[in-house]
Amino acid sequence: MGPQPLGTPPLAAPLPADVLPALPRSERGWTWWVGTAITLAVLVAALTQLAQVDLGRVAAMVPTSPAFWLVYALSYFAGPLGDFAIFRRLWRIPADGFIALLRKLIGNELITGYVGDLYFYTWARQRTAMVAAPFGAVKDVAILSAMAANLVTLVLMVLAYPLLGQLRLGIDPDAVLASVALMLVISSGVLLFRKKLFSLPGADLRYVTVVQMLRVVATLVLTGWCWHLALPAEGVQMWVLLSAMRMLLSRLPFLPNKDVVFAGLAVFMIGHDAEVGALMTMMASLLLVTHLGLGLLLVGGEAAGWRRK
Repeated sequence: MGPQPLGTPPLAAPLPADVLPALPRSERGWTWWVGTAITLAVLVAALTQLAQVDLGRVAAMVPTSPAFWLVYALSYFAGPLGDFAIFRRLWRIPADGFIALLRKLIGNELITGYVGDLYFYTWARQRTAMVAAPFGAVKDVAILSAMAANLVTLVLMVLAYPLLGQLRLGIDPDAVLASVALMLVISSGVLLFRKKLFSLPGADLRYVTVVQMLRVVATLVLTGWCWHLALPAEGVQMWVLLSAMRMLLSRLPFLPNKDVVFAGLAVFMIGHDAEVGALMTMMASLLLVTHLGLGLLLVGGEAAGWRRK
C-alpha cells in the first residue's frame, strides 16, 4: 500500500475477530423497564407464596444433618454455577453476573419458565460494554439447556420403564412412551434446523453443551443424594423413578413451582409410602422457601441500587 496523501487521517487498525462492537447503552431504556418489571413480579410472587408457606412445619421436617445441608446447597447452586461458567467464557461476565443468574433461576421457578431468561437478557443488554447482541447467546444457551435435560430425561425414562410394573405406582407405560416420542421429535427438530437456530460458533456450542450436560447430571445426582440422606431406607429403584418423574415434569416450560407440583404428583402416585410422600413434600417446601428467601434478598439489593441511581 502506498503512502497516504497529506491531510488524510490515518487508517484505524482493524478490530480483532473476537471483539464485537458494543451496542448503544441506555440507563433507562426498555431493557431497564422490562428488567424492573420482572423484578417486581418476582417480589409479588414471593410475597404471595410466602404467605401460604407454614415455615414452622417446613423447619420441623428438614433433616438437621450437616451433610444434607451441604449437598442441598450444592444441588441448588449447581445450575447458576454452570451458567456462570458458560457466560464467563462467552462474555467474561464479572462476579456480579452470578447474582443475575440467581435472579434468572428464581424468576423461572417462581413465575414461569423463561421469564428468568428474559431478565438475564435485559441484564446483559444494560451492560453492552461487555457484550454485543446478547440475544443469540441467551437463546443458544437456553436451547442447549433444554436439549441436555431432554437427553438425561430420556435416559432416566428408559431406566425407569422396566420398574413401572414392579412398583405398581399406577403409571401408564403408554403415557411414558408417548412422552419419550414427543421429546425425540422436539430434539430431532432442533438438530435438523441447528444451522438456522444457533448463533454461536461451533467451539462455543460444544463447550455450552458439555457444561449443560454436567450441570443437569450434577443436579440430578445431588438431588438424589439429598433424598437418600433424608430417607436412607428406600432403595435406588424408587429414586430412579422419582428422578424420571421430576425431570419429565421439568420439561413443561410454562409451569411455575414445578417442585411443588412434583411433590403433589408423587404423593398421589406413591400414596402407599407415607415416608416418601412426606420427603417429597418437604423437599418441595424447602426449595420454595429457598427461592422465596433468596428472591426477597436479591430484590432488596436491586431496590437499593435503584435508590442510588
